[in-house]
Amino acid sequence: MTGSEARSSRDYFTFPLVALLAASIIRLWLMPLPSSLWVDEIVTTFVLQFPRHYSFSVAPQVPDSLYYWLPLLSWKLFGHSEIALRLPSVLAMGLALVFIFRIAARIIHPRAGWVAVFLCLALSGIDYFAVDARPYAFGIAVASASILFLIRWLDRGHWLDELVFVACSALLWRIHLLYWPFYLVSLAYALARFRQRDSAATAAQILTAAMLIPAALIPVVLTVLGRLAGAQAHAFNPPPGLLDFIYKAHFNVILICGGVAWLLHKTAKWPPRTFLTGPSWLLIVGWWLACPVCLFAYSHLSGNGVFIPRYMSLMLPGIALTATAATARYLPETAWKPAAAAVGIVGLILMGHWLLPKPSHDADDWRAAATAERSLANDRTPVLCPSPFIEAQPPVWTPDYRLPGFLYSNLTYYPIRGEVKLFPFIQSPEADRYAEKLLASDLVPARKFIVYGPRGGSNYLLKYLESRPELSGWSVQSQSFGNVTISTFRT
Repeated sequence: MTGSEARSSRDYFTFPLVALLAASIIRLWLMPLPSSLWVDEIVTTFVLQFPRHYSFSVAPQVPDSLYYWLPLLSWKLFGHSEIALRLPSVLAMGLALVFIFRIAARIIHPRAGWVAVFLCLALSGIDYFAVDARPYAFGIAVASASILFLIRWLDRGHWLDELVFVACSALLWRIHLLYWPFYLVSLAYALARFRQRDSAATAAQILTAAMLIPAALIPVVLTVLGRLAGAQAHAFNPPPGLLDFIYKAHFNVILICGGVAWLLHKTAKWPPRTFLTGPSWLLIVGWWLACPVCLFAYSHLSGNGVFIPRYMSLMLPGIALTATAATARYLPETAWKPAAAAVGIVGLILMGHWLLPKPSHDADDWRAAATAERSLANDRTPVLCPSPFIEAQPPVWTPDYRLPGFLYSNLTYYPIRGEVKLFPFIQSPEADRYAEKLLASDLVPARKFIVYGPRGGSNYLLKYLESRPELSGWSVQSQSFGNVTISTFRT
């Protein structure tokens, strides 16, 4: 970035846009912080409380992430609460926005930073992961930092920029094992810059990076290869179709932004502009598409459907940057500030959940469900609890599964009342035999019992119980808390 470009970027840091950014963060990120954890966030609490628990043997990848050091530190500093658990994700995503601002200003246009930031805030995934007590905001921040320092290193040839890039690259795959496609983005960009001889990096620096990054990732590669054999046990999605790919890759965002800018350009007769170099286009489009393309292909080749938005979370800044670049061709200098404000206002309106006075992070309200269950049960009420995790199947699941355990971590963080009877995630002959045994020994004699758990996991058990002749004439009352259900059987 030239001196005049840097001054232009600083001049663009105006109070109205800062106020709009603050309002967006307060509404979209801070207000949902106290709401109930959803089931994957509850897993985070279990990892923090029982980091080496035997029950993780069924899913050894769960506690592996370096991310867990952040919420653990936050809990130690601020106490055990939903807010403290989620605070590291908010801070990490805030850092990511700073990096994205600087990347956009560096490779798209000096005034493009605000548009890119507000486009990020207009993406539901960015707002969701900013509040999510899971590794994804941290991963987005580290990936964004790696790209920024890669650009700086190739532009200036400074050793410090290179070492920060190398450190971020070594860290990223240790945050989540499905982040491997992102390495193709930085590699392709660097090779494109080298091919055009548009790099200040020295041969010694290039050799250093080429040696350090693979060496740092060898232990992760060995871990991934060791986990491949058991990956199918954690599969819960079928391979995606083409329409699913188009929808989840958010082609609509780029088309809408580019289309609106083109219409304004035609209406106002703004002259078209060209800002991006070939390597810059490769960088941002690769950032957008590398994860969805690779995970789409992997899902079909392996039969393990990992084409899931959270696993593709690293693509989100790439979407915002590609959409920003699509508008940049048609925006004159004077239009960047109004464009940023318009994107910020529209994003805040669309993402703000304004019909809710207190927006929740997730629809699943385990905290409210546990509170309701405790009001319905006494210490001797039988409570049948299907697991919310697909791994809870025979032979891993048995009626004697010991608590606390990873497969029922929801019962540890939001405890319930009663005599808990554990059931698997899906129906099985073993579960049917166990339920039949309980009907005679516990459920019918108690004259009241409760089924408590995720809707998907509870449905098979409810259908089984409602079909049993022993329970004919019993009433069933159900309550829903998002995807969490409580069904009370009485006679």
